[in-house]
Amino acid sequence: MRSEFDFIQNIKKKYGLNKVGDDCAVLPKDAKTDMVITADMLVEDIDFRLDWTTPELIGAKALAISLSDIAAMGAKPVFALISLGLPKAVWETDFNDKFYKGFLTVARHYNVEMIGGDLSRTPDKIVIDSTVIGNIAKGKAILRSGAKPGDSIYVTGELGGASAGLMLLESGCRYSTSNDRKKQLITRQLRPIPQIKTGEQLSALGLATAMIDLSDGVSSDLLHICTMSGVGARIYCENLPYDRNLDELSFNSAQQAGLALNGGEDFELLFTGDEKQISNANLPGITRIGEITANVGIIEVVDQKGVSFLQPKGFRHF
Repeated sequence: MRSEFDFIQNIKKKYGLNKVGDDCAVLPKDAKTDMVITADMLVEDIDFRLDWTTPELIGAKALAISLSDIAAMGAKPVFALISLGLPKAVWETDFNDKFYKGFLTVARHYNVEMIGGDLSRTPDKIVIDSTVIGNIAKGKAILRSGAKPGDSIYVTGELGGASAGLMLLESGCRYSTSNDRKKQLITRQLRPIPQIKTGEQLSALGLATAMIDLSDGVSSDLLHICTMSGVGARIYCENLPYDRNLDELSFNSAQQAGLALNGGEDFELLFTGDEKQISNANLPGITRIGEITANVGIIEVVDQKGVSFLQPKGFRHF
């Protein structure tokens, strides 16, 4: 079965859509500035469930995941639009008010102005579409296509927590009845934090040759960089920064590696660049996990057992 990425690549080639393929579209704004635009969709019972979250958290996440796309370009978010499709039964509750409270709380935190959107009725499920517009200095947007053999591979933050939080929710755990460590894992799933500041720093300093946000998991998102850049990669499992709260679930090292590589929704940044330059920049909260190779399309994983080939096992809608 073809993936979303395969479909996108097909329509790009078929219709000559040369601005499609990164976390955001990059468009000229004026002589000094480019504009970046992204759109994300959340569908009830596919991307969230009402029985394990709140309208406020859904609103916050809807904006946060779009802000993460802006961060992946190294840009500054400026404007947001939000469109909702709601069943009649939901419309007649206070869902709307609480959703916008969560959305606008995040918007104000990042100085993003909501400028519009749309409302419509759906038959039975909630559908959310979030659009964010940002600015970046002309020619400074960090694309997926700039990685080169010899570049090092880095991630921000810790990995695997959001996926573990989803596992907890699916097993029946809820935030209100969990201990502190499980609450932190559930929060990673329900309330992601976009890495806006780090993205802007990487762009301003010219350090990242390619970048993507970790929405689908390292195995899938790194492959996107490799495909767009025409390169391969090598990952060292011992270097992966596992979420410290995973110990609460008694996972062994192989299971933790699986969550970190394939889990997705951590909404951290994965980027490539020159190891010496990045080391000299002393950026906080980043970890070198591997390097870019000339083996086009092949991602090697090095662990205690030796070298294996990483297949994309991150989140797939279809």
